[in-house]
Order: sequence, then C-alpha cells, then structure tokens
Amino acid sequence: MPPFDFLLLGGLAALVGAIVQGSVGLGVGLVATPIVTMLFPSLMPGAILVVAFALPFATLAQEVRHVDTRGLGWAFGGRLAGTPLGAWLVAAVPDRVLGVVIGFVVLAALAVTTWSREVPRNRRTLAAAGVISGTTGTASGIGGPPMALLYQRESGPRVRATLAVFFCGGTLLSLVTLGLAGHLPVRQVVAGLGLLPFVLAGFLAAGPLRRYLDAGRLRVALLIVVGSSAVVLIVRNLV
Repeated sequence: MPPFDFLLLGGLAALVGAIVQGSVGLGVGLVATPIVTMLFPSLMPGAILVVAFALPFATLAQEVRHVDTRGLGWAFGGRLAGTPLGAWLVAAVPDRVLGVVIGFVVLAALAVTTWSREVPRNRRTLAAAGVISGTTGTASGIGGPPMALLYQRESGPRVRATLAVFFCGGTLLSLVTLGLAGHLPVRQVVAGLGLLPFVLAGFLAAGPLRRYLDAGRLRVALLIVVGSSAVVLIVRNLV
C-alpha cells in the first residue's frame, strides 16, 4: 500500500494533471512529474509511467473513432528510433544540461508552429516528431509536445484520441524497457496503481472543460500546455 502522504499529494497532482490531459490531450506528466520527483523520488519514474499508460484508455473509451491511424504508423516508427537515442543522451549528457536544451528546443518549435499558418503533417514530419518525442520522452519524461504541435489545428477529439494511442504505445515501450533493465521496482508500480482513482476522477471532471475547449478554443489551450511543459522543464533543471 502506498504511503498516505503520497496518495494525498501525488493523488492531487494526478487529479489536476488528468483534468488537463482529459481536456487538452496531454498534461498529466507535466503536472505530476515535478511534484512526485521532488517529494517522492524513489517512486519515479514508474509511478507516473503507470498513470501515463492508464489515462489514455479513458480517452479512447469515448473518442477512439477519431484516431488518425495513418499518421500514427509513421510517428511510432520514429518513436522506436528515438527511444535508444534518448537513452544514449541520458548516459552521455548531464541531466540538467539535457533538460534545459530540450526545454528550449520545445519553445523554439512552439514559436515556429504558432506563427506558421499551417504545420505540414506528412510522413517526414510525423516520423521526425516521433523521433523527437522518443528522444525527449526517454531523456526527460516529456514526449508529448512534438506530436501535439503537429495536430494543433485538428479538432479536440482528433487531437486527444491520436495522442492517447501514441502515449499508450510509447509509455508501454518505456515500462517494458525499464522492466527488462531491472529499473522498475514493484513499489513504483503499486504506487502508480494507487493513483488511478484520482486519475479517473480527474478525467470525469474534465468533461465540461472538454466541451468548452472544443468550441474553437482547443488550439490556444494546447499551445499553453506545450509551452508550460517546456518552461517547467527548464526551470526544474536550472533550479
């Protein structure tokens, strides 16, 4: 059984993160990872990976018909290629330097895509987003922004469902890799399972916000979340 203080503080972080991700398409890692890392480092990364793997299934239960299956094939290929690169960067580059660099790369991509009339989404850009996502997700725990930026002009259900499938596959890959490497203790998995009621409650609470954002407001919210993830990553590593 996870400790009570973890369920209280980690549960609150997971609740808020699930509200964000349930309405925008990503965000549970952005909200919960810094808090759990700071207060309960021995339960990372497994606890949040379990949450990040489970939450997308709630989205897919409602919006699976909106998944962009064609685009995901190329993105997953890139993700597979980017994951080993991220693992190599973790070993070769100091954590703080890597986190700051990734944060500024995300901010630069955000600026370019925000001021572009249309972000091309084709085989090359999808594969590139997958590579970057696999690299940054493995190295820093934040892998959603590259894909989110590519889909920022799509409808809310399309964004959320496509990202949900991408997160399921990517997170499962991370969990399996950690498990095979002996870096996924049972206590981390149990802690993650203890957060699932909070995640479900957050997803249900996001219903009204989903409807509000789907009325032409999702893109702004998505860009805010992506920008916030980069800023959090930079500040976390500088401090």
